[in-house]
Amino acid sequence: MDSESRVSFETEPTTLETAPAPLEVRPTRGVSLFWRTFFFLTLLLTGCIIAWLQTFRALEYEPRALQSAQQLASLVNLSRAALVHSDAIARVSLIKTLAAEEGLRIAPREPNDTYKLYDVDALSRNVAAQLETRLGRDTVVAREVNGQPGLWIGFGIDGDQYWLLTDPSRIGPVAGTTWLIWLGTAALLSLTGAALIARLINRPLKKLSFAASRVREGDFNASQLNEAVATSEIREVNIGFNRMAQRLSKIEQDRALMLAGISHDLRTPLARLRLETEMSVSDPQAREHMSADIEQVNAIIDKFLDYARPDHLKATEVSLNQTLEAAVFALGDDPNTVVKMRLEPDTRVMGDAVELQRVFSNLLENAVRYGRNPDTGVVHIDIACKTKDDAVLVKLRDHGRGVKPELLEQLTQPFFRGDAARSDATGTGLGLAIVERAIARMGGRFALANSSTGGLAAHIKLRRAGH
Repeated sequence: MDSESRVSFETEPTTLETAPAPLEVRPTRGVSLFWRTFFFLTLLLTGCIIAWLQTFRALEYEPRALQSAQQLASLVNLSRAALVHSDAIARVSLIKTLAAEEGLRIAPREPNDTYKLYDVDALSRNVAAQLETRLGRDTVVAREVNGQPGLWIGFGIDGDQYWLLTDPSRIGPVAGTTWLIWLGTAALLSLTGAALIARLINRPLKKLSFAASRVREGDFNASQLNEAVATSEIREVNIGFNRMAQRLSKIEQDRALMLAGISHDLRTPLARLRLETEMSVSDPQAREHMSADIEQVNAIIDKFLDYARPDHLKATEVSLNQTLEAAVFALGDDPNTVVKMRLEPDTRVMGDAVELQRVFSNLLENAVRYGRNPDTGVVHIDIACKTKDDAVLVKLRDHGRGVKPELLEQLTQPFFRGDAARSDATGTGLGLAIVERAIARMGGRFALANSSTGGLAAHIKLRRAGH
């Protein structure tokens, strides 16, 4: 084989046209079900806590204001009555006793006294209004008199005005530190409960998603879900999914067995037919045509067998350079086929050597069949590869007419044989389907795209060995 005139090798790294979207684009990451459920439950619980707190405050303000006003009014009335009905000597002693025992201070109210009204919040304003109702409109409730802070209540006795100073804690806030602690504890427990509920909802769905992904990859044995869970709805879903996976596994096994059986049963009569043809047909041209037809039938059987292969294999380290060189060598000595390879030296991937060579043989066969230049009749095939992180990207392209963009996704479907531009097809339409399945079995990805400079390009992403 005059390989120098047909195949050229370059071991230097080369630029590789960006692989199409199916190989490189990652799906956009949205918010997971766990966090969505957690956020919704958190909002719900937070709203409930706020509503409860507002309700409590609303129900607490009025009774507390009324109670505080009653106590303060009683202090003022008792002090007023004691001062009115006691003589001068007893009045002095009474004022000292009230200051010592009850913390009350009674002082005359001068016209030039300065004061600030006790209106720091809704509760204090409500208490002041209640005191005015009970003690008279001339009642003044202040929080500071002449620069001295405290709870000051101005009242009158027979036309004389007095100040009563008492402890401001008699009008206390609705919620102190204790309420804040309990509120924080309730919020923490609510968030913890929300996380547990979200996880309880998310866990079976996450397992179902994993099992569905294993079924999609053809691993039916690893997709079994627990059929003894406590929740009846989840148990029914798991049972239904397991039965579906078992049914799909049975269908896949029957399909593979049927294709393998048909292919196997056809080989024996074909071998006899070929032998009889070579012995009984005297016309060499007719015998050659009949032998070619039999070879084509054998090739179709081989395609069926390849397509019916099991979906699992044990990946090993494979030399990509040797595999590609062997696939190109198998093309033969056709002067109208020119292959140009640009490979990085000693590129190794994880896969199966036989499967990988079958992949590249199918792609080269497809390129030779459909990538021929209609004017010169010569097929130009370019093969390039490069490493990227833990992967190896391989691009194999021809310089033919390509295919219509809307048909690209259908090229890997079994028995699809292209559009009118590629109607000279004589194969089964399984070649690219076999390639896609084989690449998937090796943990890689495969995509087809029309090259920007003409022709069809096959992009393969394989796992890099040692990573």
